[in-house]
Amino acid sequence: MGSWVLLALVLRLFLVGAARGSEQWSNETQVYATNGNSGSNGVFVGLTLIQSAAAKGAVCLDGSLPGYHLHRGFGSGSKNWLVNLEGGGWCNDVKSCVFRKSSRRGSSNHMEKQLQFTGIMSNRPEENPDFYNWNRVKVRYCDGGSFTGDGADAASGLYFRGQRIWQAAMDDLMSQGMRSASQALLSGCSAGGASTILHCDEFRGLFPSNTRVKCLADAGMFLDTVDVAGRREMREFFNGIVRLQGSGRSLPRSCTSRMDKTSCFFPQNVLPNIQTPTFILNTAYDVWQLQQSVAPKTADPQGLWQRCKQNHAFCSGNQLQFLNGFRNEMLDAVKGFSGSRQNGVFINSCFAHCQSERQDTWYSNNSPRLGNRRIAEAVGDWFFERGDAKYTDCTYPCDGTCHHLVFRGRGL
Repeated sequence: MGSWVLLALVLRLFLVGAARGSEQWSNETQVYATNGNSGSNGVFVGLTLIQSAAAKGAVCLDGSLPGYHLHRGFGSGSKNWLVNLEGGGWCNDVKSCVFRKSSRRGSSNHMEKQLQFTGIMSNRPEENPDFYNWNRVKVRYCDGGSFTGDGADAASGLYFRGQRIWQAAMDDLMSQGMRSASQALLSGCSAGGASTILHCDEFRGLFPSNTRVKCLADAGMFLDTVDVAGRREMREFFNGIVRLQGSGRSLPRSCTSRMDKTSCFFPQNVLPNIQTPTFILNTAYDVWQLQQSVAPKTADPQGLWQRCKQNHAFCSGNQLQFLNGFRNEMLDAVKGFSGSRQNGVFINSCFAHCQSERQDTWYSNNSPRLGNRRIAEAVGDWFFERGDAKYTDCTYPCDGTCHHLVFRGRGL
């Protein structure tokens, strides 16, 4: 598979494509294209459908069985588990969910039968030094609500069963040996990063107190921010998800006991009360949020932000000033959280989205660095408590190690 094709597949996970299905886009990395499989020799892992899920009503949007990809650990990692929650946007109304259920994001009938494990999921020590020999699982995402929904729309043939899928997947993995884990890490990027934060303490609760359990959220800090027209695009969007899918019942009580349910779909409002050690990996200039919530087309009908959204090099001084305000919001959102010794932070000033599952950004010779630590090294230091792991970048364009994403065509 060519590197551009693989990168397109990886990045497509992060769209609300099913929610805004008519949007077509293409992309590339600037400078950092690689030959072959995007620089990784990671193993291809087959799909396992969770047969016990149907009896629990734990089904995808179209009623098909949910699933996961499991690659068994070996050697010193045989009793350690890394559970990765797949990302892939959301659907926030009946129309978008009906569209989504005819894709791999809403039906296991359309899922790839094999996925390559790269970055933090790789089985090769030269690509993933700390977690390569763990039991590594990718839980497929087919509910469109970050594994939180609990409802249905009979007229449209839609099942909103994300919370049940979460529980069914965890039950199945526990029976596969995860109940005896010595160490466990829950991770995910984009919508999967948000899912990780929303389910982090729940994951911790599966294990005895003497099991080391932590959470890594990559590109999951979707902010309740004001867009370039002064509106809150993401709040409106998340409100649609929560109302349609009945997500409120599944959101952390530590948040819903003090805030409205839509606010508690925003990771920034859940983060302050997470008890489990957590690592936030994010770019300060997240390109998904730049395109979908900071400067969406609805807020920029004249297209004044179009070139900036496609290529950071084309952003004007005023646009960069606005984006630096977004960066400051990101830093403020993790300020109190990062003060705890048990937590880790790696926020670099790159125009990117998701860095833990791509080999070039996770662990390679020219990977992004802060404090001379690559992302894989910073996460490993934090998880194994080898040292402090709190890294915050200076403002763009100071960081020469970034792997910026540049888009061609119409953008998102």
